[in-house]
Amino acid sequence: MHNMNTTILFTFITAFAVSFLLTPPVKKLAFRIGAVDVPKDNRRMHKKPTALLGGLAIFAGFLVAALIFVPIDRPFRGILIGSMIIIVMGIFDDIYALSAKLKLVVQIVAALFPVLSGVKIDIIAVPKFIDAYGYLDLKYFSIPLTILWIVGVTNAINLLDGLDGLACGVSSISSLTMLCIALLVGEPDIAFATAALTGACFGFLPYNFNPAKIFMGDTGSLFLGFMLSTLSIQGLFKGYAVISIAAPFLILGMPLFDTAFAMLRRAKNHRPIMSPDRGHLHHRLVDAGLSQKQAVVAIYAMCLVLCLIAVGLIWTGAVSPLAILIVLIAFALFMTLIPKMLSGDDRSEEPPKEDNDRKGDAQGR
Repeated sequence: MHNMNTTILFTFITAFAVSFLLTPPVKKLAFRIGAVDVPKDNRRMHKKPTALLGGLAIFAGFLVAALIFVPIDRPFRGILIGSMIIIVMGIFDDIYALSAKLKLVVQIVAALFPVLSGVKIDIIAVPKFIDAYGYLDLKYFSIPLTILWIVGVTNAINLLDGLDGLACGVSSISSLTMLCIALLVGEPDIAFATAALTGACFGFLPYNFNPAKIFMGDTGSLFLGFMLSTLSIQGLFKGYAVISIAAPFLILGMPLFDTAFAMLRRAKNHRPIMSPDRGHLHHRLVDAGLSQKQAVVAIYAMCLVLCLIAVGLIWTGAVSPLAILIVLIAFALFMTLIPKMLSGDDRSEEPPKEDNDRKGDAQGR
């Protein structure tokens, strides 16, 4: 245990150092190749052109630490290959603004690599009143459900990237939570991988807090979403207890919640699901009078509460009645908030025309 904790610490430090040191040169590279976000609509909260591509530094920090400390088995090799595809697509999107359909296709292709390498949701734990054995074998539904989870979480983190430090900070909290759970359940490989991801995020955050010196762009938000989704499959969905399916939804609840309401809101307003708008939670908090920093801290707090509940469930193994109580509270909040989130002014707007000034709209700023 002592050796494992030491390795986790060195993994975190390595990823942090590489990410922190590479961010300034990545910023210069972004301006040189035109990966710059120029504010020109009311969704964007920054006032001056800001470099994108910061995710490249996050990826480099993670990759260096992972290659040194994480055992590269077949499943993790598939995750790395898929993440590289995501990174390449993100770079092109930050420069050239790829279409949403093309990005979706590439995300599905990237998801196939870990899936075909054994990173799958094969079994879902359920209460015994549903199944006597306490779990359901997904069989033929395993692959499509896993791809749906990977692509869904990837885009949820991407859509959350709307304020300085928001998506990277939420990803840091989620990854750190997975690290804690990996230690609790004795998953050292997942602990090393999440330590690398957490360290890389922390190394980038000093440059990304408001006022941000650089954005991570699609390169970073899509990469973080991809890694969180695949590592959650390896480290959380593999359990046979009911809490093994509750934990990932709690840990990633904040971005999933925001994405679900975005889809419902756009459907209600008869707009394309992928069209940008100014109705995300972070926009609404700012419009309600909070500063950017206050809005980010508020969402951090929401995410932290959900993550602490997930850790508590894993620690105690308390599925009933605590898990039932959480489900009831979540359902009550959902039914209370949904009319508020769908009501009021339509903050949607026509997607801005793609040009050389704005490389993609994933920032949602």
